[in-house]
Amino acid sequence: MSRRQFIGGAGVVVAGAAAVAVPVAVNRSSTPTVTTPGENLVTVGLRVNGESTRLETDPRSTLLDTLRERLGLTGTKKGCDRGQCGACTVHVDGQRVLSCLTLAASLDGAEVTTIEGLADGEQLHPMQQAFIDHDGFQCGFCTSGQIMSAVALVQEGHAGSDEEIREHMSGNICRCSAYPFITDAIRDAREVMA
Repeated sequence: MSRRQFIGGAGVVVAGAAAVAVPVAVNRSSTPTVTTPGENLVTVGLRVNGESTRLETDPRSTLLDTLRERLGLTGTKKGCDRGQCGACTVHVDGQRVLSCLTLAASLDGAEVTTIEGLADGEQLHPMQQAFIDHDGFQCGFCTSGQIMSAVALVQEGHAGSDEEIREHMSGNICRCSAYPFITDAIRDAREVMA
């Protein structure tokens, strides 16, 4: 069995677990556990996009790799894998973090939100809609990280001016240089989110 086949199989298990996920207040022992063969594994309970999950994982696994390879949430992108480009930005307990620099084992009990968890069913989050309306996604590779940072900076109260938006988005790099469109999108979404 190849590594890709194994990871794909783990994603199916997690998808099945997500379908029967229970509220976080319920005893975690009833939540299915995704296990990976290995030594010195640690058990981590996470609530990802509103669904509870338990993982037995290598303590060296990053949140980014856990989301993409274990949970099948590939909307979060692996860019530089060094914390420099912001493509992997997600929210942990409401704060934006670089998932490539965050160990999954350090997040036991945390609430994680990825780009897949922003929309309310078929209703896009105002920031997602604004990025579409202003063509702020260009090639799209950095877009999920840009949107997650943009939502957080509005919630943090750092969207008062274009200069402030640019300063607080400076950790997210867009190689297509769509920065003016991104700023326009954040400005519009800020009004809807208020």
